[in-house]
Amino acid sequence: MKEVKSLVARSAFGVCSYVGQKMGLSPDRVRLYFIYSSFVTLGSPIIVYLVMAFWLNVKKYIKAGRNMLWS
Repeated sequence: MKEVKSLVARSAFGVCSYVGQKMGLSPDRVRLYFIYSSFVTLGSPIIVYLVMAFWLNVKKYIKAGRNMLWS
């Protein structure tokens, strides 16, 4: 079960893990709040989630490029 949970966490862009780490919360709790808020607000947090996923992906490529220049 832990392997499946790890696979889902990695394939879901890592947004909830990142937010949980920055706020000092469990990623599971952040995912649960995200799911609840998506139901209550009829899915509008999905847009925020996708923007954050895009931003984290861009941030990763910027860091990778910066490290390659100074290597």
